[in-house]
Amino acid sequence: MPRPSYPQRDHTDPGAPPEGRRHRIRAASRRALRGMTGPAARDPGARQPPPGPQYTPHVNPTLQTAAAYAWRILAVGAVVYALFAALGRFHELAVAVFLGLVTTAVLRPIADLLARPMPRPLAVAVALLGSIALVLGVLTLVGEAVAGERAGLEREFSDGLGRIEHWLEGPPFRLDPKTLDDLQTKIGQYLSSHRSTLISTAVSGVGRLVEAVTVLVLALFCSVFFMHSGDRQWDWFCEQLPEKVQDRVAIAGRAAWRTFTGYTRGIILVAGTNAVFVGLGLFALGVPLALPLALLEFFAAFVPLIGSPIALAIAAVVALAAKGPVVAAVVLVLVVVIGQIEGHLLHPLVMGWAVRLHPVVVALSVIGGAIAAGVLGAVVAVPLVSVLWSVRQALRRAGETVPAQG
Repeated sequence: MPRPSYPQRDHTDPGAPPEGRRHRIRAASRRALRGMTGPAARDPGARQPPPGPQYTPHVNPTLQTAAAYAWRILAVGAVVYALFAALGRFHELAVAVFLGLVTTAVLRPIADLLARPMPRPLAVAVALLGSIALVLGVLTLVGEAVAGERAGLEREFSDGLGRIEHWLEGPPFRLDPKTLDDLQTKIGQYLSSHRSTLISTAVSGVGRLVEAVTVLVLALFCSVFFMHSGDRQWDWFCEQLPEKVQDRVAIAGRAAWRTFTGYTRGIILVAGTNAVFVGLGLFALGVPLALPLALLEFFAAFVPLIGSPIALAIAAVVALAAKGPVVAAVVLVLVVVIGQIEGHLLHPLVMGWAVRLHPVVVALSVIGGAIAAGVLGAVVAVPLVSVLWSVRQALRRAGETVPAQG
């Protein structure tokens, strides 16, 4: 008897017997395992299951920007601190080189002009010796002015101190006369009791004078070679560097020297103008020591923002002692007027093209330089920051133009 035939059931049919469903599940599991370890897993083009969710930390953009600027500021601060530490360690050499560069920035155009009709070594010698003669002549004139006014100064200052005491005894101060007498007595006792200290200070001052003369001689020695062949020395220095950085160093050097010479010539012009105004004003008011005070104003102007007011404050004290409070008040008005002329007219016109720094940056630079290296740091701080800023700008412009040329 023939066996009955039954229709084949599809295993995907939900009505299939349990054995069929179990067989289908096992087959699907084996295919899945082969897909995880087989060629499909190693083939990057094969279809992969979508990845699961990944955690991406969220950082505030403001915090990211602040962190990026923070480490750059720390790096710049470390470089500036190292530079000032080196200047403090070898301050004699640093001062000599700095003065040599200042002398070169001032006298190089004169030497170039004299080098047209005469040999360059002779032109450098004439420019340098002429400037030395000019400086010694001014100092001699100041010394003669002080010596000529010595007799009158003693009388005027003695009378002026009496007027100041009388002024302090009246309104609004109303000081007790015994207080001023005790102050004079205490000053005399201090001078007599600390005579040995004052003598040792004077002796150490002689040593400082010898050190200053040595630095000046070294500065003149450096300036001779800077004026004669400074450009060739710089070219030789650039040639010793790796070839890939020679162009950038040359660009930075040109920008630094252009800014330094512009600042030096500009500050000398500003200082000279201030000195002329101060000298004429003090001479018109009849204040003694007008010429020395004008010279003090000239040198004090090399410290921006604070040097000129300090020198004019000294002039006001001299005017108070010699001519009384009215003339001293006029000198204080002169302080304000000259400060306005310097800040709003001379600096923008004379130095605006060479030094493009915000007044806040100038003030912070002067104070930071004074804290780090005293008076020398206050003088060097602004030109140093100006040179660094100009180098940064020149290198950035050079980096922007290179892709355009390619």
